Amino acid sequence: MAGSLQDQLLSLGVVDKKKVKKTQQQKHKNNKQIRQAEKSGQIVEPQLSAQQQLEQARREKQQRDLELNKQRDAKLARTALFAEVRQIIQQNSIAIPKDAETPYQFTLKNKIKKIYVTPDQHQKLTKGQLAIALIDNKQVLIPDAEAEKVEARLPEWVVRIKEQESHIDDGYADYQIPDDLIW
Repeated sequence: MAGSLQDQLLSLGVVDKKKVKKTQQQKHKNNKQIRQAEKSGQIVEPQLSAQQQLEQARREKQQRDLELNKQRDAKLARTALFAEVRQIIQQNSIAIPKDAETPYQFTLKNKIKKIYVTPDQHQKLTKGQLAIALIDNKQVLIPDAEAEKVEARLPEWVVRIKEQESHIDDGYADYQIPDDLIW
């Protein structure tokens, strides 16, 4: 069995003449590129062998898989966060009676919205003891402590009124506001 490896593979029928010719052309092309690069002073990497190409393809696939896993994990985390916030709101929501007549206005995304609450709920809202949570396109009242939890996770789901301290010298501070005055 004297002869080159190519001849032996050809005689065994493992490869055909086309593959042998193609690999010889590829070898010749690589050698020619290297010689031309050496003459011009450039550094040209010879084309990667099949083993190196497989290794590179494997690394690229791993990178793609890692990116897909990160995207999937981020989506799962976001879904879990939504579920957690929804559960906090549903467990701690305060019912607004259907006969509530006191309007409470608040701003939501640069629009003024109005909900009707009881006078007691209105007072707690203005003092900052209650907050408005947005769930399924509905406004729900929740305690301020729970609103802080929700706001830490998803601030766009909560409308909180923080009690404002008046530092402005008010000329009418000495006058008492009537209890039956509704804004």
